[in-house]
Amino acid sequence: MRDTGSSQSPLPKSGDVVLGDDWVAPASTVEKELVDKRARRGFFSLKGSPLARKIITFNLIALNILVAGILYLNASRDNLATQNALALVVEAELIANVFEARLPTIGPVNLVTGDGVDVKSTLARLRLRNGVEVFVFDATAMLAGQIRGADQNAALTALTGNTDGRNLISDGLLAIWNTAASLFSPSHNTPVLPLADQLRRLVPATVANGTQMGQGVDMAGGAVLAATTPIMQGARAVGIVAVVSPSGEIDALVRSERERVLQMFLIAILVSIGLSLVLASTIANPLSDLAEAAELGHDSNTRRNHPGRIRIPDLTARPDEIGRLSRALRGMVAALYNRIDSNEQFAADVAHEIKNPLASLQSAVGTLRIIKREDQRDKLLDVIEHDVRRLDRLVSDISNASRLDAELVKEEEEHFDLLKMLGNLNQYLGEDARAKGVDYICDMPDGEIMIDGLEARLAQVFVNLITNAISFCEDGDAIRVWARRRENRVLIVVEDTGPGIPDQALIKVFKRFYSQRPDEHFGNNSGLGLAISKQIIEAHGGVIWAENIRPTEADITSDPLGARFVVGLPV
Repeated sequence: MRDTGSSQSPLPKSGDVVLGDDWVAPASTVEKELVDKRARRGFFSLKGSPLARKIITFNLIALNILVAGILYLNASRDNLATQNALALVVEAELIANVFEARLPTIGPVNLVTGDGVDVKSTLARLRLRNGVEVFVFDATAMLAGQIRGADQNAALTALTGNTDGRNLISDGLLAIWNTAASLFSPSHNTPVLPLADQLRRLVPATVANGTQMGQGVDMAGGAVLAATTPIMQGARAVGIVAVVSPSGEIDALVRSERERVLQMFLIAILVSIGLSLVLASTIANPLSDLAEAAELGHDSNTRRNHPGRIRIPDLTARPDEIGRLSRALRGMVAALYNRIDSNEQFAADVAHEIKNPLASLQSAVGTLRIIKREDQRDKLLDVIEHDVRRLDRLVSDISNASRLDAELVKEEEEHFDLLKMLGNLNQYLGEDARAKGVDYICDMPDGEIMIDGLEARLAQVFVNLITNAISFCEDGDAIRVWARRRENRVLIVVEDTGPGIPDQALIKVFKRFYSQRPDEHFGNNSGLGLAISKQIIEAHGGVIWAENIRPTEADITSDPLGARFVVGLPV
């Protein structure tokens, strides 16, 4: 009876997987292929995920820069070397004081032979630090005696707490460095002098100038630090005391400290890689799933092998950007498939609707060839002319309906007064209604109702609703157009006292090409008016529905008093 609108989406087939409320995708080989790819990729994917590799690389770069900065800025070795040098000087001066206290105030002193003081006996009574060695020379650089403290390895163990004296990471890095350095710099085997011979070189300067500091190399090739101070008898230096400490203990302390830093660095690397993999799996893997699903949609080979619809993974439960992306992609794909279904249905409907007037034309033309009577020929020519006008109207409406979506997207919305627009329409269309003998009642609230939308398109909707009502009314009927604002929505209602709408057609009236009109109106309507109206209203975020006006709601079987179309728009 009334014009109708939008096509219905096809029902899911057996074996399809429903995605959301709008579209379906086959639970077939397409989804199975995605699952197989995900299984082959695994939870942690580095080979096939550049994003995962970037996440791990950037995290490790930052961590390496941090540790390198710690090691580079660590001044502990210099501090330890300074403290050790000061300690050696104090020890040397204390030992020299011990010898000076045992020297006679006057008379000759020979430290080598023991005349004046027993050097070896005095040295034996000293309690030295671990790893320290003391040498006593006379003024002529002759060695008078020497003594050594506890074993150096024991000293290093006591200082570092490392019982085996090895630092796996530091020693390994040092070995690599030495190996690499040996490739570019040839080794020179310089003979090492005994430590006593090296210390003799400091005797003249110590006798002449006082306490001295020097460095040397022990027989094992390790670096040593030495402090020398004179043994004074009155104003005359009769010998010197040299206290030697291997600098290896400083290096051992530094290596031990760096070993701890490197151990923590190794642990941090493992933890960083693990966390990066977990992070990558929560970011890269879902993105990879979304990309693979999209690739299955456009890859020609895949489409030939798996012609079913593509399933976009449902990650909408994630409260992050990936969830938003999944929701957006699923919505886009659902809208695309809805549009495809709609176009397919629309094409089928167009073909069906055009066949009817074409069949009528073909029959009329064929009959015209054999008819001889002029009155019958004129009647057939009227049929042909009517069918041509019907085809022209149908093609025009189909063209407008097919362009509607694109035009709605391109057109710019504007802020306008809905009541003013309805007032202009009521003034214009009311004259048409009254010319037909139909009462036209306009009931609009005072003031204005401002909305955002396409004014011309919304005017097209209300023109269609009102002209439909006029076409179904006869002399003595009435049409009422009224509007009311309800919080954040506005309702616009078009009522008439016409024959009403059959109950089974209340939903069908918005279907494309549906039309149920009296015989005298046959062929004058394409059946697209209400379908286009529904499309425009939904594009504005509104709703439209049809209902019958009953004399009482208690008896729904009673004959309708007319039809009512309700449009709801957001304000």
